Amino acid sequence: MILARLILGLLSLSPMTGYDLKKHFDSSINHFWNADKAQIYRTLAQLVTDGLATVRTVPQENYPARQEHHITAAGRTALQDWLTGALDRQPAREPFLGRIFFSGGLARDEVRGLLAARRAEARELHHSYRVLRAELDEAALTDRRGYLMAATLDHGIAHVDAELSWLDAVEGNLP
Repeated sequence: MILARLILGLLSLSPMTGYDLKKHFDSSINHFWNADKAQIYRTLAQLVTDGLATVRTVPQENYPARQEHHITAAGRTALQDWLTGALDRQPAREPFLGRIFFSGGLARDEVRGLLAARRAEARELHHSYRVLRAELDEAALTDRRGYLMAATLDHGIAHVDAELSWLDAVEGNLP
């Protein structure tokens, strides 16, 4: 259900194809949610079936026709209900923490290798978030929509900062 609401949110910004949605997931909201192509297309089809979105075929010269999805009035209502409704707390699912939790039987260097691999991933993610943040148009941050979109990216940066600190502490205190 959350994926459907996120897609409705993106469609509320502008009509999009499944391909456009995947690009937006990868470039604008990947710091808090990701989805693969199959999930997006499956969810789009369900939104159309449920009457929350429509699809319009847009012919293109020298290219296949675009299947452009538009949010409907019912879709806007569903999005509004989700945005203003009770928070839907999701249980945390972090495979890396599962590895750390059960790695007590590994050699110290093996645990340090896990931590180093995760640190490298976190640094790469931190860099990509910082690049995205630097690319934001400061003028767009003056309106509420732009400001809140940037705030979610700042949240992602803060989480990566916290994880890097945690990784340093775990390694520094490793018995």
